[in-house]
Amino acid sequence: MIVTYPFSAVVGLADLKLALVLNAVSPRVGGVLVRGEKGTAKSTIVRALAAQLPAVDVVPGCRFACDPGALDPECPDGPHEHGAGGVSRPAALVELPVGASEDRLAGSLDVERALTEGVKAFEPGLLASAHRGVLYVDEVNLLHDHLVDLLLDAAALGRCYVERESVSVRHAARFLLVGTMNPEEGELRPQLLDRFGLTVEVRASRDPEERAEVVRRRLAFDADAEAFAARWAEEESALADRIAAARDRVPGVRLPDARLRQIATVCAAFEVDGLRADLVTANAAVAHAAWQGRDMVITEDVRAAARLSLPHRRRRDPFDAPGLDEALLDELLERTSPDDGPGDDGPDGGPDAGPGSGPDRAPGSDSSGDPGGGGPAGPPPGGDEGSPPDTTGGPADGIQGSPGDGRPNDGSSDPRDDDAGPATPGIGGQVAGAGAPHRVPLLEVPGIGEGAAGRRSRARTRHGRSTGARRPSGQVRDLHLTATMLAAAPYQRGRGRTGPGLLLRTDDLREVVREGREGNLVLFVVDASGSMAARKRMSAVKTAVLSLLLDAYQRRDKVGLITFRGAGAEVALPPTSSVEAGAARLRSLPTGGRTPLAAGLMRAAEVLRVERLRDPARRPLLVLVTDGRVTAGGDVDRAAALLEGTACVVVDCESGPVRLGLAVRLASRLRARLVPLDALADLGCLVRDHRKAV
Repeated sequence: MIVTYPFSAVVGLADLKLALVLNAVSPRVGGVLVRGEKGTAKSTIVRALAAQLPAVDVVPGCRFACDPGALDPECPDGPHEHGAGGVSRPAALVELPVGASEDRLAGSLDVERALTEGVKAFEPGLLASAHRGVLYVDEVNLLHDHLVDLLLDAAALGRCYVERESVSVRHAARFLLVGTMNPEEGELRPQLLDRFGLTVEVRASRDPEERAEVVRRRLAFDADAEAFAARWAEEESALADRIAAARDRVPGVRLPDARLRQIATVCAAFEVDGLRADLVTANAAVAHAAWQGRDMVITEDVRAAARLSLPHRRRRDPFDAPGLDEALLDELLERTSPDDGPGDDGPDGGPDAGPGSGPDRAPGSDSSGDPGGGGPAGPPPGGDEGSPPDTTGGPADGIQGSPGDGRPNDGSSDPRDDDAGPATPGIGGQVAGAGAPHRVPLLEVPGIGEGAAGRRSRARTRHGRSTGARRPSGQVRDLHLTATMLAAAPYQRGRGRTGPGLLLRTDDLREVVREGREGNLVLFVVDASGSMAARKRMSAVKTAVLSLLLDAYQRRDKVGLITFRGAGAEVALPPTSSVEAGAARLRSLPTGGRTPLAAGLMRAAEVLRVERLRDPARRPLLVLVTDGRVTAGGDVDRAAALLEGTACVVVDCESGPVRLGLAVRLASRLRARLVPLDALADLGCLVRDHRKAV
């Protein structure tokens, strides 16, 4: 129930409710992306919204939910008879699972009917089921990119086009699209972020009273769900009625040319790419005016729309966090307001006239009696609502120094191990800066894998190009229709076929063999000892690793980070899809102490062993960044033997006119490709593993 959640208990939840309501009022806004930490009621409020949407009239028996008052001439179940009555049903809430296939999403040929009846029939997918309802994608950042593209294309066009397997179908697909994601598990590419109309950042309140109120209401629901629902039924009904009234009001809302220029000025000043931001902001401003009961867009509508439509479009780099300078927004709106002044921004000085009518005010609180309304939903002091929650902790979070780090050398190691200088308080070593990331050559795992779809190494995947057919080893996942028919055709007379359908047997079935690219687990093992701080090498190392992290982001890899210095090695970042977390940990990485190379290799072997159990199909790529020096720890040869069969790249950080060649010998032990640190910035460098696939 959307009105029962205390809005102040989750920072940004009032913005989320407003964003959902604006899309419910006008689906042309383009959907909502909800970003936030786990446990912040993202899924709860999205599912609650569906119950507030008005019921829809549909043609009886139509699988595509056609409106009897506006029949779709291209409906695959049509043509429908004009003037025929319809049946009323609640708006659908369709959930798209992360593991869904393209067939399940868009629909495909009904293979069963094609093979048994000899007819070409279309089996609709989830986009058809979601028409005139809500399509909800939990963990949208974990969905395959090509499915996200397909989903967002349908949402933008309002139609689904299916051209595959001799089927050519198009049907209406207008729905309220809502995606949720936890940034800790990986980001969406900026190109996909731009396709979502609005975005909202949510995070849990740290106020004990607000958190207690959430628990109190949840316990009341668990104790008696029916009584709890009855308690809020009147407010829920009022909210649903207001959404329906705003929907009817949208066609009559005017967008004056002055407001349109205001929108264009704001979008240009924030340097967003393309014109989608302008269109979304305009549609959202119209929806906000209708929601507030106005027949003309005013400055406050533009402000409310811009706060939700621009933050995620300002990302220039994958490591950038979404955000919006609200002081600059207010300055731009004030500068471009018409001469009649701010007095036109509130109708009759009512409750919606002031700043409270913006996203900081819980929508529906003035008419639906929202029990949680009125609480502060804006950013806390010193913070920005558009900024993501801190997922990396302090500078030393997860990078605890080992005993002896940052302390004077005892004489058993090279004097250069002490070049890092005095320890930084709270860090345990010197922290070097990093330069801007640059493009790097492709590092890939040799051979052909079968991991999750990505853009790094060759693999047999479910979504690559077709390279042939084969007998299935188990259940058929991707039927190769042509090969199946060719396998069965020679035996039709012997099997006694008399009708139009093929007579099939299990051994006739063939499945498609596809080859594409997979994402890998790229595990960085970084030497953070004192020798790396000499001659400011650590700054170059961090720049190189940041560049490789950016490359991993673009190629849809999981990443992990291990550092070794002092007396041991630490897992600074367990394997994750969030390269942003990796970049944050790397930037705060301190240097100093001895070089326990063997400890770093053994820790890497242990991490990879655990990851193989968790995800056997994802092949690892070990990137060891070191100068090859060993001044502490165990036997490097024994540690290297633990990594036998693992694809490795050694980035040689040794510099200067006199070089010991230690990294060269290390690469030989690991049977790895050796890449000089400087070569990573050279796009002409072809980095290939010369080992044979194991």
